[in-house]
Amino acid sequence: MIDTIIFDFGDIFINLDKQGTISGLQQLGMKEWSAEMDRLNLLFETGDISHDDFVAGFQKELPNASIEEILKAWNAVLADFPLYRLEFLQMLSKKYRLFLLSNTDSIHIATFENKSGISFYSDFYQCFEKVYFSFEIGMRKPNAEVFQYLINKHELSPKRTLFVDDKKENTDAAAALGLHVWNLQVGQEDVVDLFEKKIL
Repeated sequence: MIDTIIFDFGDIFINLDKQGTISGLQQLGMKEWSAEMDRLNLLFETGDISHDDFVAGFQKELPNASIEEILKAWNAVLADFPLYRLEFLQMLSKKYRLFLLSNTDSIHIATFENKSGISFYSDFYQCFEKVYFSFEIGMRKPNAEVFQYLINKHELSPKRTLFVDDKKENTDAAAALGLHVWNLQVGQEDVVDLFEKKIL
């Protein structure tokens, strides 16, 4: 019997437009997503570099772009967060222990909060017993340590815990630790289909 659900954030609750960021960076002169950009992104997602160092790193890669242009392109990934998903989550929160576990950075979270407004994001965060962003805890999926951290800290039973994520490497890592998983297929499935999946 599942009593706990750990959710990812991007493309589970908030829709993402990954091409939006790529297109935005290409307009600023990016020929391809470089190994250095990948390194900067990973370091920023685990809080190992500051906001300023991250932006400065991207300015080196895109010397003709302003800070404002880089931030605009970086945030282009964030699309809409449909209200019906929040309402579904609020209903779930009355029956299950809920956690949020997201690989993300401080820029994206500040932008989400800014765009959605305090009332909406407060209602969202209040659905969870605890919200975990990778940049705050210094760990990211699919590393086993981040799942183990939640299990230990909240005394979770893996066999009674479901993990929902759109990336297969993340659900595979969770499954290896004994958690139930749903690798949600973006565009074909929606988080509100949870009960139809017969997982719970």
